[in-house]
Amino acid sequence: MSYLVSENMVAGYGGVNILNSCSIQVDLGQIAVVVGPNGAGKSTAMKAIFGMLPLQSGSVKILNESISNLPPFQRVKKGMAFVPQNENIFTSLTVEENLEMGAFTNPDAMVTIVEQVYSLFPVLKEKRLQRAGELSGGQRQQVAVGRALMTEPKLLMLDEPTAGVSPIVMDELFDRIIDVARTGIAILMVEQNAKQALSIADIGYVLVQGENRYTNSGKALLENTDVRKTFLGG
Repeated sequence: MSYLVSENMVAGYGGVNILNSCSIQVDLGQIAVVVGPNGAGKSTAMKAIFGMLPLQSGSVKILNESISNLPPFQRVKKGMAFVPQNENIFTSLTVEENLEMGAFTNPDAMVTIVEQVYSLFPVLKEKRLQRAGELSGGQRQQVAVGRALMTEPKLLMLDEPTAGVSPIVMDELFDRIIDVARTGIAILMVEQNAKQALSIADIGYVLVQGENRYTNSGKALLENTDVRKTFLGG
């Protein structure tokens, strides 16, 4: 049984459905990647899973318990953490203050969790007293992920974590994401850099018009001729 199971999700905006019976699941320690063309419903699926967008039908379950009607803050208490693509850090606060802001669910363990985050992201320890707004794009993303990890999630959801960063920084971020998954946390990630993301994915989902077009291991999707030609530029 997978840790997260979202089945047949139908959701949208203003009466227009963006998701059309979309299903996504991921287990602890796995990396699941959602790719597809612009407008395919990738970020909408993330918002629906996290409770930021109500479902018209379908379900979201954690360990077979339905959380479909829970608001986002209740889903955080159930073990979910979400890092949006934009405005995901407090630029005027230091790195350490950003991390401390994420410890609201377990303030007594804050010091221990901060050290765990620093072990995953050593550069954040070096820059812990620096304002987050002064960091590079890749370092800011590490702060955002680190703050999400302060809630001690079982599922970490990342929306376009490598948007706007250089290829070298992207590779470093993916390495850190692999490190997080190795701690036993489930990773669910939406990515435009499909080839690179699928290369680290245990399972990949290709969405088209809000529907599952292909579902397989990342390796199998990269080797699929139709997927390569249609979605990965050959």
